[in-house]
Amino acid sequence: MAASGALPGLFFCFSAMVLLIFVSVSSPTWNSISFLNANQYSFGVFGYTGSKVQVGYYFPLPGDINTTVLHNLTFVLILYPIAAGLSGLAVLFGVCGAGYHRVGTVFMSLLAGLATLCTFVAWIISMSLFGTVRNRLRSNGIGASWGNANWLALGALVALLIGSCTAACGVFGRYRRPRN
Repeated sequence: MAASGALPGLFFCFSAMVLLIFVSVSSPTWNSISFLNANQYSFGVFGYTGSKVQVGYYFPLPGDINTTVLHNLTFVLILYPIAAGLSGLAVLFGVCGAGYHRVGTVFMSLLAGLATLCTFVAWIISMSLFGTVRNRLRSNGIGASWGNANWLALGALVALLIGSCTAACGVFGRYRRPRN
């Protein structure tokens, strides 16, 4: 019999992993998901529409948006794929915890907490980065709007927060099979 205490944490960690994978394959890989849309460009984790996939990039738009600080903040977006990997490992340990032993649930809780921390830092930085770029583009007369990756990342953050809490509570669930 599976350990019912590990299942809620496993569900939320799996949901967060899927959302973080979607965020990680944003523009230029999948142009439907982006953090910021300006003119014909969609900006994602590894670049923008029409660029090659790379870690860290300059913005191809005119104005005062290509500063060293903003360029360096695009490197930090690599935390989204890292958080997706950590939540994937949490799911793997959660499956072990749900099927076999309490230790899997303990590791799921720890990895989900670490993935929550990575996602939180990445979300704060991406909102600051793309908010600053959006405001500077608008002050230069260029239309810019938020993309859907911001809200997918926020959903993943909430799911990881709930998942790490329920996984921590799931450690104390019932793991022993009833005797006949």
